[in-house]
Amino acid sequence: MPTFTMLNEIEASREECFDLSRSIDLHLESMIASKERAVAGVTSGLISMGEEVTWEARHLGLVWRITSRITEFDRPRRFVDEMVRGPFARFRHEHRFESQGTGTLLIDLVEFAMPLGLLANGPAGMYLRRLMRTRNATIRLRAESA
Repeated sequence: MPTFTMLNEIEASREECFDLSRSIDLHLESMIASKERAVAGVTSGLISMGEEVTWEARHLGLVWRITSRITEFDRPRRFVDEMVRGPFARFRHEHRFESQGTGTLLIDLVEFAMPLGLLANGPAGMYLRRLMRTRNATIRLRAESA
């Protein structure tokens, strides 16, 4: 199964980074280019343990609809969201937050699989990394400007 890790240093508290990372509103702001919308479940505010959100957006030329659930939650250390319905054979995103000096190290651990391995190591993997970089840049901008 393809996996990747992303590390991001942010000059803000672990608690602030944790909450920004689970903000539906901030996620929507970061995905404005794909016209992403939260269409069911938690559609604004902060998502928490056991809650779901359904996203709809245009990615890679297709309209995607993905429902994710928060399956693990340990504020402010980590949380996990996993796809429960959608186009992936599997999608799991672990968000970790470690205090580092005066800031926080955000660690994203992503595991995913496309049906029949389709595009998993090619365009889909690169595209997911680009989306994650965009999202994390938005988190950093908001956290460091507060």
